[in-house]
Amino acid sequence: MKCVICRHGETALGKVTVTLEDDGATIVIREVPTRVCQTCGEEYVDEEIASRLLQIAEEASQAGVQIDVRRYIAA
Repeated sequence: MKCVICRHGETALGKVTVTLEDDGATIVIREVPTRVCQTCGEEYVDEEIASRLLQIAEEASQAGVQIDVRRYIAA
């Protein structure tokens, strides 16, 4: 896939760390599968994974978590 940000680089499969904040909670999720531009470093997370990340953040926030660090595990 051609990067839509820099328009020069190609993306490759990789893993990144995503930090989400919601209602005073900070959720850090490591090893999230994504595509990363080899030129500019822009990260692309597909829709299914993005939905899962938001679900994880919402569950943690509702549980009263203030800070949480975890490894990504697909549902």
